[in-house]
Amino acid sequence: MLIQRFRRAARGGLACAALLAAGITAASAAPQAPSNIEVGTLYASSGAFAAISMPAYQGLKLWAHQVNAEGGVFVKPYGKRIPVKLVAYDDLSSTSTATTLYNQLISQDKVDILVADAGSVLTSVAVPLAREHGMLLFNQSGTGDKLFSAANRYDVLLDDPVSSLWPARLVDFLTEVAPRHHIRRVAILYSTNDFTGSQAEALRQDLAAAKARSGVAVVYDQGVPTSTTNYFVLLRQIQAAHPDAVIEMGYPGNDVAFLKALHQSGMKFGMVFAIYPGLETQLLLKSAGADALRGVFTYVPATGVHYQARFGMDIGQFAQAYRTMYGDDVDVGFNAVAGYNTGLVIQKALGSTASMDQMALRDAVFALSGRLHTLDGEFRLAADGAQLGEVMPIGQLQPDAQGLSLVPVYPPAVAKATPMLAQAR
Repeated sequence: MLIQRFRRAARGGLACAALLAAGITAASAAPQAPSNIEVGTLYASSGAFAAISMPAYQGLKLWAHQVNAEGGVFVKPYGKRIPVKLVAYDDLSSTSTATTLYNQLISQDKVDILVADAGSVLTSVAVPLAREHGMLLFNQSGTGDKLFSAANRYDVLLDDPVSSLWPARLVDFLTEVAPRHHIRRVAILYSTNDFTGSQAEALRQDLAAAKARSGVAVVYDQGVPTSTTNYFVLLRQIQAAHPDAVIEMGYPGNDVAFLKALHQSGMKFGMVFAIYPGLETQLLLKSAGADALRGVFTYVPATGVHYQARFGMDIGQFAQAYRTMYGDDVDVGFNAVAGYNTGLVIQKALGSTASMDQMALRDAVFALSGRLHTLDGEFRLAADGAQLGEVMPIGQLQPDAQGLSLVPVYPPAVAKATPMLAQAR
């Protein structure tokens, strides 16, 4: 009997020891949670791209502030919430400075998540670096078509469609609506960078493809450096081509200089289109003036469409939170929304990723395609990482009791006003 008891005790001791060893092994195999999830990014406090970069950075900071107030972002591999730490440097709108700082974020800071600065120009230097180092680039708004390829698995566009998709609804408007108002001759003036160059290429190709059906023809097509600030000579060249519609595509500084020059020249065209009167309306009103923007057609971003947000704040809640954090008089434009939306995509990816490996993060981001709907619209990706969702309607700055308001005019499903078009003179 004593021997049997000894044997049972021995067996029990061995079982306990085995369970203890298994527990130790499991504990040692589980990943140890870091104190922070480091999100590395750049911003431009000055220079040509500050107008789009700073709002995007502030939107991202707002997201980080909110998730940290809730104890951090939930990270699936660790099974817990972890605070977000933004590691951010000022690139001063310089691609050479940005190159150095992206390298620092990757090689020295060894951040967990790499977020590009706003816009195609400052993103363009991050794309090859991220690929070289095997780091997934959370590309906020570097939309130039040349930034994406099937061979590069490290670039994912988050907050607006690839540039060649931007003019899709503009082409439809020019070929379906404008001809009914005797607008058939189109002038294209664009800044020669990846962002607007890709849009201009898509615009001319799509108009050419529709010419036989619509009768719309391009009568002027000119690219100019992004640094261009004097548009008077260019306007005289455009006028000599006798266009009915003038499509100008540039960054905010280009749009301001062009629209001010157009207003001062006294030239009138049946339709004038520019990009940033819609994306950063308050900035353009302050810089160019209401008279220069009256009647201008533009893209309508999330701030003017009010998409149903199934994750994160809707546009009204976001605008209130943004002003609470940065001041009642701050502008709430597309780029602020883009920065916040970047945070939402990061949050969703971290909450579902199998690990913190960069390719696992990529898989998690791609799994959101067609399933994530935020204040920025539907998130939908192509195989090369280009964004296919978030396509913007066409709007116009029309007079109202407060002065000017951006109203969607096309397509009919979202239109809130009739487009105001006139014959050129």
